[in-house]
Amino acid sequence: MSQSIQELFQSIRRGAGSWLLLLDIDGTLIETGGQGMAALNRTARDVFGDDGPPLNLAGSTDLGVLDSIYAHFGQEPSDELTHQFFETYHFNLRESLELDPSKGEVLDGAIELLEEFQGYAHVELALLTGNTDEGAQIKLKHYLLERYFTFGAFGSDRADRNLLGPIALERAFAFTGRKYEADQILIIGDTPKDIACAHAIGAKCLAVSTGEFSAVELKYAGADWVVESLRDLAAELETYAT
Repeated sequence: MSQSIQELFQSIRRGAGSWLLLLDIDGTLIETGGQGMAALNRTARDVFGDDGPPLNLAGSTDLGVLDSIYAHFGQEPSDELTHQFFETYHFNLRESLELDPSKGEVLDGAIELLEEFQGYAHVELALLTGNTDEGAQIKLKHYLLERYFTFGAFGSDRADRNLLGPIALERAFAFTGRKYEADQILIIGDTPKDIACAHAIGAKCLAVSTGEFSAVELKYAGADWVVESLRDLAAELETYAT
């Protein structure tokens, strides 16, 4: 019989060993109201003179998105142009969030989840996100979530999200001195790419259907557990608190 969500989090709470919780940002912790996409389109216009191709951001890395933009414009990638693109994007993202803060929000249950596990010495919260490092910090600071995270793996590290897990583990060791085994790692995200990323390192994935994908789609994609929202998870944690 498979372990239930309640049993999983009771196990984490009991602290029989160390745990690493790796969290996605967009669609999992926050919703920007389309301002991330708007900033990318604006950046494509600023740098290449046009909006660029239709983009599917769900679970994508920012480096992967830029590869699509390069291909659309027939532009040979270069370090200089990549630097220019992301420097412009970070400016546009920050400006978009500041000019219309009412569009986005912290998703229900996110703060409760972070507060719950920040208080455990044997639990480390970290990021595993398709955002660049700076883009992630811009979003987290805007939504007042930056205090929960010290390190992570980012979409500026690799274009392939499945390669971010080992980077997260390397940084976890650098920051904590702990080597986490696969059964001590939980990735929390909202897309099939989060699920694939977790399974690429042998970890489990808790999927939340607050992004573009339904609970049925996430379960079909191989999620180990699925909840409708982090609010549901927070309620479960409160119910089974000891």
